Amino acid sequence: MALTGKEQASRNYLKERKPKVFEKVSRFTEKYKKGESIALIQLQYRYGCNMLCEHCSIEAYQKNAKGKKSLTPNDVKKLADQADEMGLARFVISGGEPTTFPDLDELVEAIGPDRFYINSDTNGYLLAEKVQHMKDIGIDRIQLSIDSLNPEEHDSFRKKPGAWQHAMEGMEECLKIGMPLFIQTVVTRQRLHSTEFIDFVEFFNNKGITVFITFAKPVGAYEGQFDSMIDEKDLQYERELEKKYKLCTHLTPGYGLNMGCIGVKDFISVTQYGDVQPCPYFHCSIGNVFDTPLKDIIQNGLKIKYFGEHYDECFLAQDVEWVKKYVAAKIYGKPVPVPFEEVFSEDDWTKNPYWTLL
Repeated sequence: MALTGKEQASRNYLKERKPKVFEKVSRFTEKYKKGESIALIQLQYRYGCNMLCEHCSIEAYQKNAKGKKSLTPNDVKKLADQADEMGLARFVISGGEPTTFPDLDELVEAIGPDRFYINSDTNGYLLAEKVQHMKDIGIDRIQLSIDSLNPEEHDSFRKKPGAWQHAMEGMEECLKIGMPLFIQTVVTRQRLHSTEFIDFVEFFNNKGITVFITFAKPVGAYEGQFDSMIDEKDLQYERELEKKYKLCTHLTPGYGLNMGCIGVKDFISVTQYGDVQPCPYFHCSIGNVFDTPLKDIIQNGLKIKYFGEHYDECFLAQDVEWVKKYVAAKIYGKPVPVPFEEVFSEDDWTKNPYWTLL
């Protein structure tokens, strides 16, 4: 697949501003076809937050935190060194809420802005006052979560008065100083087909901002809510919307590659306590960075057929039977993340690695 105009512009930015990152990204297709992961690393560095959002999954991790070691900037430096050696090129700083991290500067320095493209998630409450500094220390893009154009609905969902106004002020400050950003929003099947959602997308598109959809998944506060999940027809509808609007999901082809489910192949999530998950919503550990090299952890993940083969769907958002088998039966009610050996059996190991299907 050819690069989109936006992707080519991003490549040009990297070539000029971050040549080390450009070199790694330029090898993504080659690495992918050889069966190597090109994973973005989402770093759930701290679970502290200034909101109590309805869809949050953090509480389940905090319940079982006693006695666990937490990541430090030095630990992140070791992780980033390994990722760099593997040719990985992207980090997302997440949490919790990154704008509340007292050691954010040290964290960014540990990752290394010269060798990684760094995104930061945020709920936007402190963004307006902090985004210039975030840009100055080497963060490349903001991923701003907004739930509704209705301030009352957004604030109610976030359980934080003034959350919507602060987020909008943060967005405007990003546009003012030239900080790239996109809007992240959670979308249920019902919302996807609503007029409200189209109005939402058009509002931000008119400001030149892309909207990134996170499909609702029956985990965390949404546990057991299978009626919010999408199906294949819903996904096809969303893909038609992508032809009209600046809109994308994690299933949208990127870097000239159609990867389908990006778990492990193009994405991993590292918890505050070092556990590595195939995605932040699948509360299953494929290893821990405190005791296992990152390369070995990723190989563990690729041995599982759902991540080591090509699947053109999001299991957690679309496949009710898959969720019932691997999440409801194996993860619900247990301390998370659950080790992958307790979730999958030998029947789930890959026989057709994804790169053989390209």
